[in-house]
Amino acid sequence: MKNLFTSECVRKGHPDKICDLLSDAILDAYLEEDKDSRVAVEVMAYKEGIFISGEVTSKGKPDLESLVRKKIIEIGYNDDKLNYNGNNLKIDIHITKQSPDISQGVNQKELGAGDQGIMFGYATDENEYYLPTTQILVNNLAKALDNTNLSYLRPDGKCQITTEYENNKLIRIDTIVISIQTDDIDIDIIKKDIKENIIKKVIPSNLIDNKTKILINPTGRFILGGPVADTGLTGRKIIIDTYSGFSKHGGGAFSGKDYTKVDRTASYYARYVCKNIVAAGLAKKIELQVSYAIGIPKEISLNINTFNTNKLPNEKILEIIKENFNFSPNNMIKELNLKNIKYQDTTNYSHFGKNYLPWEQLNKVNILKKYLN
Repeated sequence: MKNLFTSECVRKGHPDKICDLLSDAILDAYLEEDKDSRVAVEVMAYKEGIFISGEVTSKGKPDLESLVRKKIIEIGYNDDKLNYNGNNLKIDIHITKQSPDISQGVNQKELGAGDQGIMFGYATDENEYYLPTTQILVNNLAKALDNTNLSYLRPDGKCQITTEYENNKLIRIDTIVISIQTDDIDIDIIKKDIKENIIKKVIPSNLIDNKTKILINPTGRFILGGPVADTGLTGRKIIIDTYSGFSKHGGGAFSGKDYTKVDRTASYYARYVCKNIVAAGLAKKIELQVSYAIGIPKEISLNINTFNTNKLPNEKILEIIKENFNFSPNNMIKELNLKNIKYQDTTNYSHFGKNYLPWEQLNKVNILKKYLN
């Protein structure tokens, strides 16, 4: 059976990703001054500037305005010709303290979950990243566009790849879509440069055939971009942040939330569990759901789906997970060293698949392999 699947990734200058990065940069700034900071920060990027709101309880007092300007300039919005310049934007900051109703549930001897909700983890043996290959390819396209030296490119943009699978195996790319903000230059130059300097260098040639459709700036023009053209918000790219549509999502965003927020922490830990299960050979693919109640220091439920790729019964795999992994907030924070993460490293091109992050480690594989004997 053949079927098509599409995944998307945006560049770091996309309005929503600007907001994600600023939220994580603010989180990092508070944690750098106080490891016990409680942070939940949302950012909106609009035509005239940046609006920051949220709840923070911390001994830290970082200079948020200077930080925000610096980050926007680093992204590439540093010139008035873009109509959005970090040097002179309006910046509004409206931050209050964390609700005492939340903190009384979190700040216990045994840390309670910072919210109720459901989270998902996922892993597949398609490649060495244990992520869907479609997702890896589209993330690499966005990253290449951000790192290219084509002088006429502006910061905004997004990529999309549609792959064709046959019997659950990727066989070819059906369509590549790249919408990229540029200076006002000939569209044919843009198409030629993107094909030669980005697509040919990033996408394996064996996946492209004479039927593959390549669409670059399909409207013919993308000059006005960034928050001037489209308001941005924190947490509006949650599918890009996770598994590009190959797995379910609980709905909670990550960026701007400290490690007591299970939306973030439990999603990271669930990925850690799934990756180790697949790497150990217990299943070729697995999705794990975990749920929490606010203030309760233990998960409410665990559930798995191995998509009929399991080497052991699902009930046994779930039992193995419970024996070898601990989903309590206290343990997840400690085991993944979440008080010492630079969260800005997670913001772009998915929070997963970056092997330097602790939830990508494969330190339980040898233990898990023993269950197959």
